[in-house]
Amino acid sequence: METDSAILHDFSPLFRQYKSGRVERFSGTTTVFPSPLDPTTGVSSKLAVIDPFTPVSACLYLPPNPPSNSKLPVLLYFHGGAFCIESAFSQTYHPHLTSLASRALLLIVSVDYRLAPEHPLPAAYDDCWSAVKWVFSRADPCLARFGDLRQVFLAGDSAGANIAHRMAVRAGLEGLGFAGIALVHPYFWGSEAVGSEGREESWRAWMDGLWRAVSGGGKGMDDAWINPAAEGEEAVARLGCRRVLVCVAERDPMRERGRAYWEMLKGSGWRGEVEIVETEGEGHVFHLEKTEGDGKVRELMDDLVRFFTKDREKGWEGDRLPDDCA
Repeated sequence: METDSAILHDFSPLFRQYKSGRVERFSGTTTVFPSPLDPTTGVSSKLAVIDPFTPVSACLYLPPNPPSNSKLPVLLYFHGGAFCIESAFSQTYHPHLTSLASRALLLIVSVDYRLAPEHPLPAAYDDCWSAVKWVFSRADPCLARFGDLRQVFLAGDSAGANIAHRMAVRAGLEGLGFAGIALVHPYFWGSEAVGSEGREESWRAWMDGLWRAVSGGGKGMDDAWINPAAEGEEAVARLGCRRVLVCVAERDPMRERGRAYWEMLKGSGWRGEVEIVETEGEGHVFHLEKTEGDGKVRELMDDLVRFFTKDREKGWEGDRLPDDCA
């Protein structure tokens, strides 16, 4: 009993790990069951098993009455939570992704990867790459019937944005290409401060300890997993996508890292199109903490919808879910 109560790591308000191995999470534990009909958007959601042995699963979101004569762009979404909290079935993400699926007319695959510290990195990276391969295999009937694999996007917030970047780097190395990636408040860091405002300093010790806990203790703050600049411009120049959207928030301690990433990508020789949008007066992942009725949340959602629908005709009518996707 004494061992079970002895604390190894305390990263409240995220998690506490005990010397016994037990992990107590304080956030991101409330889940929503997939449903054949979201009453607000008409979007259907369902569980999909990607790898039953690891295990890796996903929540699939399908807009109402998909078209019979065309296919939908696919969005692989990676949730945030510092690699240690939240899930693809979290109450935090369900409203955001049903709205995004409905407004941008996307078939969304939200990946439920293993969490640290029980499963330190690269477990999340490995699980998400398994999900990438699973999508392109058309193993799910909804993906096979409705997914346009010529238009596959990656996106994520915070740690999920970090994962999206890592997946695009790996895709570039393996000759795979995505239509685009959207990085919302990306979880990037480093040993030396960037920018001139000193906003990172108060977070530095906590971030260093958290990173070591989720990466198994063997990765420093200048490892490429958390600091893209450590790989140099050559790595991002081979990024496996055509377009990148970087979203930052004025009061986010990681704001300068997102801007530095944008600058690095612009100067790397990468031949794609990169843009950045900044939300004034808001902090890290504010859009998940407020409703879409908030003006700043609507603006960010508008930017995401615009990015995913650029140069694409959209729209259909109807409300019936196909039987093989129920």
